[in-house]
Amino acid sequence: MKNSRNNFFLMSFVLLLLLALTACGSTESAAVTVPEQTTAASAKTQVPASDATEVQTDAQPEAPASTQAAPETDAAEPAPAGKDKLVVYFSATGTTKAVAKKIAAITDADLYEIRAAQEYTDADLNWHDSSSRSTIEQNDKNARPEIGSEAISLDGYTTIYIGYPIWWGEEPRILDTFAEAYDFDGITIIPFCTSSSSGIGRSGKNLEENAGSGTWLEGKRFGAGASEEDLRDWISNLK
Repeated sequence: MKNSRNNFFLMSFVLLLLLALTACGSTESAAVTVPEQTTAASAKTQVPASDATEVQTDAQPEAPASTQAAPETDAAEPAPAGKDKLVVYFSATGTTKAVAKKIAAITDADLYEIRAAQEYTDADLNWHDSSSRSTIEQNDKNARPEIGSEAISLDGYTTIYIGYPIWWGEEPRILDTFAEAYDFDGITIIPFCTSSSSGIGRSGKNLEENAGSGTWLEGKRFGAGASEEDLRDWISNLK
């Protein structure tokens, strides 16, 4: 009887021990599993530092530009020359150019050359050829050859000397193009021409009529060898 009771207690003890060990194993197993799940979740959301920066940059909108208006400034303009006299000239062979440069030096004036968009060749200037370009133009009062040089502002000028060769007794038609293209109000215009023998004729009057503005003085003809002294005398006696 006594042995049976002892065996019962022994078996109960063993059973309790097994239950305790089983519960302990389950607890340890759960303790190990939970950290592994947490680590796995962390591994999915963790981003390397360099990649995180790129993701953030892509997700952020561009920084807005400053809304403060920049102060308004006037567009840059070329500084005025400070001179009130201008010498304008057209010269197909260089004769008028030489006289124009002397006048500019005497009067301390700016120089502006009227250049044809289509330059005149020797054949164009052949006055013996009735079909040459210059002959055709001079025979047509309405001919207006195109100017190739850049336009000039006449602001600030009060006196303009305008020079040209005499072709067929008149101004080259490109001078009419120039006269009609500008406003000469408030400006005194003084024509001068170069030729071997022909006088200035009506060329100055023609330009005045085509311009329709400005105060035009009587012009003067000069030969190719016009001296500085002759030019000074003419300029000093202008009225």
